[in-house]
Amino acid sequence: MSTSNRKYKDSVFVDLFSEDEKAKENFLSLYNALHGTELKDTEQLKNVRLDQVLYMSFYNDVSYLVDNKIIVLAEHQSTINPNMPLRCLEYISRLYETIFESKEKYSRKLLKIPRPEFYVFYNGEESHPCDKTLKLSDAFIEKATETNLELTVKIININKQNSHPILENCKTMYEYTVFVETVRRWKKADPKNGFEKAIEECIQNNILRDYLKRKTKEVLNMLLAEYDYETDIAVQRAEEREIAFAEGISQGISQGISQGLYQNKLETAKLMKGMNYPIDDICTISGLSQEEIESL
Repeated sequence: MSTSNRKYKDSVFVDLFSEDEKAKENFLSLYNALHGTELKDTEQLKNVRLDQVLYMSFYNDVSYLVDNKIIVLAEHQSTINPNMPLRCLEYISRLYETIFESKEKYSRKLLKIPRPEFYVFYNGEESHPCDKTLKLSDAFIEKATETNLELTVKIININKQNSHPILENCKTMYEYTVFVETVRRWKKADPKNGFEKAIEECIQNNILRDYLKRKTKEVLNMLLAEYDYETDIAVQRAEEREIAFAEGISQGISQGISQGLYQNKLETAKLMKGMNYPIDDICTISGLSQEEIESL
């Protein structure tokens, strides 16, 4: 049974870049890597994160107001959702609502707003491009050369084998990537004690050493929540596939029966027509229209 309605804790990704005592330092390092800047003052960062938006009850987003921008980060360890632009549109709308008072929007003076940027960091096991951009306009039913509304989400594959520049330019992100790979490897090798062993190995290898030593118990709890969440999603998708398959079989059977009955009607009408029955009688007995019978 799916447990997707449970209350989940923050993911390690969110805690590392949004909630931990050194989160602002980590985020600023990532921001600099993304923008080629050298900002150092964490005091200019304002955490404007929203809860329960991107992932229902699972908090997996990081949002900061910095340098006249709103930076929204998210992590995916499973398949990238193609509807991320739409979800980010809902997210940024709510963020603007929290930043500005309603009366400000009705002022005669142009309201200056921070520019939003959206990033999704992918570290799943399926193949995915090193960089990819999702656009809201790709989902529009009617396509046009120009659009009145656009929102882009940049997908960055942070798996180590992709050697994305972000890993070279942001030490925390690199170590987080190694941490995820270590957890994944140990979880497969030792399902019962894999999380503990992954944390131990990372500490020994100076991967997020300070963070993991300070918060071993919290990280264990977050990993349990994260992997439960991934399991729930996998179960839901499996259930959806089973339902779709069953519906397909049912629909196929219904279509087969209908086609068989129709074929029998055609054979009956053809036989009666060959015996020179009146058209009206053939229509009554076979249930076919006069046009269908005349076409035989």
